[in-house]
Amino acid sequence: MDRRQFIERSIGAGLILATGACAETDARDVESDASATDPSREIAWGLQLYTVRSLMSDDVERTLATVGALGYREVEFAGYFDRAPDRIRATLASAGLTAPATHLGIDEFRTRLEQNIDLAATVGHEYLVLPYLESKDRGGIEVYERIADDMNVWGERCRSAGLRFAYHNHDFELESMNGTVPLEVLIERTEPDLVSFEVDLFWLIHGGGDPLDYFARYPGRFDLCHVKDRTPGGDMVDVGEGVIDFAEIFRHSEEAGLRHFFVEHDNPTDPADSVRASVTHLKSLSI
Repeated sequence: MDRRQFIERSIGAGLILATGACAETDARDVESDASATDPSREIAWGLQLYTVRSLMSDDVERTLATVGALGYREVEFAGYFDRAPDRIRATLASAGLTAPATHLGIDEFRTRLEQNIDLAATVGHEYLVLPYLESKDRGGIEVYERIADDMNVWGERCRSAGLRFAYHNHDFELESMNGTVPLEVLIERTEPDLVSFEVDLFWLIHGGGDPLDYFARYPGRFDLCHVKDRTPGGDMVDVGEGVIDFAEIFRHSEEAGLRHFFVEHDNPTDPADSVRASVTHLKSLSI
């Protein structure tokens, strides 16, 4: 199952359950990792839960409790694993977590935006994020211009509901089309008060972009980021195992507008070890 199918199936189940009765959250005992908690750090590190989707499929409550015990303070959803939104909110509170953002497939914005706005209000999201454009939704620059116009509309509706709309990049938006870069079209054609961006540092660099250059040219547009590492050869690895200079990037957070930092690894060998290693490295940075 690819990322789009995963998100759409998980969200669909959550929307159905939102209209039904909610089961009481089971109490879970989880060993805390005191060494991973450092209140002196200013950044509240977050986790994109796609990284631990296999664990979430087995046990949502225990997984979120473990994520909180590791020192993460925020999470970003990519599906709700058959849990109703009020149950998700209660589980987050029990784990000492908040969920500022969630990923939604483009059809969720096109056909079920109002339902997702209601769901977001229940869970406590601040951002509804479009994470990916399938090949059928891409095209020439004129296609990206139309999508940017749609993003302004979705952003206006989100703003009226007290939320924010954001777009998450991959590398294909960096592929120049006759001298024009699609990502720059999306940024320049959308209204800053309606549309934010979630910069995926791995994919931006993988596509040949420089985060600091984008921060300087488009200050304040990047509210969120995905913190994922890359080897010189282009492989995705746990944060700290690659060559991306996160400390230098995060020193420019104010310029970029960064407020939320979500660790992610698309296909970790061991999800639990991966998220533990990544947050440990981030807490060691001097920013």
